[in-house]
Amino acid sequence: MRVVSGIQPTGNLHLGNYLGAIRNWVRMQDTLEAHDRAQIAESGSAQKSETLFFLADLHALSQPHDPAALRAATLEMTAALVACGIDPDRSVLFNQAQVPLHAELQWLLNGTARMGWLNRMTQFKDKSGKNRESASVALFTYPVLQAADVLLYQATHVPVGEDQKQHLELARDIAQKFNNDFCCEDAPVFTLPEPIIPGEAARIMSLRDGSAKMSKSDPSEMSRINLVDDADTIMQKIKKAKTDPEPLPSDVAGLAGRPEAANLVGIYGALTGAEPAAVLADFGGKGFGAFKPALGEVMIETLGPIRDRFVTLKQDREALDAILARGASKARERGAPTLSAAYQALGLVRH
Repeated sequence: MRVVSGIQPTGNLHLGNYLGAIRNWVRMQDTLEAHDRAQIAESGSAQKSETLFFLADLHALSQPHDPAALRAATLEMTAALVACGIDPDRSVLFNQAQVPLHAELQWLLNGTARMGWLNRMTQFKDKSGKNRESASVALFTYPVLQAADVLLYQATHVPVGEDQKQHLELARDIAQKFNNDFCCEDAPVFTLPEPIIPGEAARIMSLRDGSAKMSKSDPSEMSRINLVDDADTIMQKIKKAKTDPEPLPSDVAGLAGRPEAANLVGIYGALTGAEPAAVLADFGGKGFGAFKPALGEVMIETLGPIRDRFVTLKQDREALDAILARGASKARERGAPTLSAAYQALGLVRH
């Protein structure tokens, strides 16, 4: 297996980023390594699986951005990924901008992608809003870059959430049409990647409004737990999180219509690996005065080591640059054969 996934670099990372996305990457890295070990134990050999994770800084160009902020956010996201458990020695970790093969392959695939396919992409409609004519060309064509991101590395599997299923289907359509149009049946250039549907990702809501997602854009610092928050700050934010006056119910059905209570129970479960029903079995009938300190302790225990390493790494720009440079070198090595094969299949002379 070769798993490829990317994430746009954003600053001010918070609990929602960790539980909603980053933690799943760490689990995939560890799961594939365990799978290889099991195969070796069973048969004496294994074809090494691999995970490639990248910072999608080229994708950031599809929207208005501040160059300095993008650079800083790329390094910050690198620090966060490593602090959370992505091991640059076990996974290939890099940023797109250092691997020009992504942009090259996108251009080659633009000849295969069809306007009708891109016009059906719902994310373009959502992000461009009512004035589509003012949207950048990059926003319209970024699903083709997403296809290049995974096809370049002969990805066998790509983790996708509900909002990305359509883009992976597009990548498969582009790969299939390219193979059909330009390749012999027994020698396709591209592997058609299969989706990995992660377990239900934790959906973390604002601590001030249980109906809104936790977000760095919320003007209130009290709405989110940042990865840089220390233990005292975390406990203070949890104790001041919005709740209702009723005690916690004894079953999940009792959380209906209580978004803030449901959010805090969900966070506790996500951090401990317990189902909401199990959390309520322990805390049902108790007030938030008892539950919030327990949640704060669990959060501090989980995030404390991550926070300490994140703060240290974030300040070491030289180390972060070195991690990305090593990862980019590995990525270029792995992607070069596919890009060369695509050029050759298209009849392009390239020395």
